[in-house]
Amino acid sequence: MRRKTTLSSILIFALLFTIVQPHTIQAKAERTLEDESIYDLLVDRFNNGNFENDIDVDPRVEEDFSGGDFLGITEKVAYIKDLGFTIASIGPVFESETYDGNQALSYDAFEPRFGTEKEFIQMIDVLKENGIGVMADFPLNGISPQHTGITESTLPTVAAEGGNIQWDTNDQAVQQYIKEKLTNFVSKYDLIGIRLTKLGEFDQSFVNELIEAVKEEKPALYVMTNEASEANFDLAMNADLMKAMVDAYAVIDAETSQLQMFEHMDGKQLVQFDDLTGKRFTQDMIDARMYPPTRWKTAATALLTLPGVPLLPYESEIAVVGNEAPETHPITNFKTDTELYDYMKNVNQLRNESETLRNGKMEILHNEDGHLVFTRTSDEETWVVSINNTSETKGVEIDESIIGEKKRLRGILTGDSALQAKDGKYRVVLERELAEVYLVEDDKGFNTAYLIATILIYTSFLGLMFVLIRRSKKKK
Repeated sequence: MRRKTTLSSILIFALLFTIVQPHTIQAKAERTLEDESIYDLLVDRFNNGNFENDIDVDPRVEEDFSGGDFLGITEKVAYIKDLGFTIASIGPVFESETYDGNQALSYDAFEPRFGTEKEFIQMIDVLKENGIGVMADFPLNGISPQHTGITESTLPTVAAEGGNIQWDTNDQAVQQYIKEKLTNFVSKYDLIGIRLTKLGEFDQSFVNELIEAVKEEKPALYVMTNEASEANFDLAMNADLMKAMVDAYAVIDAETSQLQMFEHMDGKQLVQFDDLTGKRFTQDMIDARMYPPTRWKTAATALLTLPGVPLLPYESEIAVVGNEAPETHPITNFKTDTELYDYMKNVNQLRNESETLRNGKMEILHNEDGHLVFTRTSDEETWVVSINNTSETKGVEIDESIIGEKKRLRGILTGDSALQAKDGKYRVVLERELAEVYLVEDDKGFNTAYLIATILIYTSFLGLMFVLIRRSKKKK
């Protein structure tokens, strides 16, 4: 009897799996920029995989090194992979006076607490085998006064705040030195991207020279920055876009008309709520006395379905708070509640499985008082995304000219669905503070597979109850 029950359970779940899985288009063999999603972390604060390189490490002191290293990232590759991100942005990796790598001592040597060159290469290889590219930071300024470019090459510098040093950005020798070190670094390792940070006073023409030099060395390498810049970066921080996202989803019943700008953008922009240099997005929620897990679910749906390349700072998946570093750079907690992690994983999985959700045309159908409804369409499929970021149940009518006749809107996240009414309309209704991603399918009417699965469920349940009752009677 136990074997029969197990077999029935397997059959039931197999049938249900075929019912709920979206019939999405497989991702392309070669990813483009629009296909990527970025998980932004700091090596020192992610995971300690090698305790032998813990030199003057004290995890109890926020300002000190905490022990995270390349091997630690390698060991936790499944964590990033399951969350669905295709790029791990790991911050600066050069020898540094500070845990975040920003007070660089060299552009040649790795921070010994992070690990060896061999471990760095191994980390890149393992992540790549799991479909994740590695991007590292190259800080152009804010270096340590003991940087080898100063102590050995005697390059000119100027004083800066916080005891840091800025290069003399107009000096030709400085510019040549930085260009040489940057191109040597990207040519040596199998990175998917390089992020130029601490741009300082370097003018746009020189930054463009750096980008061009990197592209000549590796044409397919993504070149990014975490700052607003008009230089020829593949991706750069868009302050207006980030503010629009924060204003729309940090609180309930927020004005969302500013999100209309997405309709006029292509997919080559960075979409984010925050980054690792400033205040955490969750802190905005806390300041407004909001409940972060609910806020983050609607926000994450927007982040991962709107056009653009989403960037998520590490620990956002557990709603970490903070106003400034080092408070905003906690050691990663892998043992906390996974509800939000699982939600982000599910939405990101949809994005990864559907080229349309990544690259399809966007059309906003409704955008009023915090309720946003839009489509992502291609020749292969159509999706409808509804985000009800309000304190009331909201509905919207969609005309058949947009969806087509005799279709079914099948909700993937909550299991909601909508069919065409007699008047030709599709009515999508969501309760407060919920989001749903609908796949548009042909309405085939009677669902035989669903009926079979339902019958099997009830039959197995009744059979199990019968067996339990008989056993109970025998014992008595």
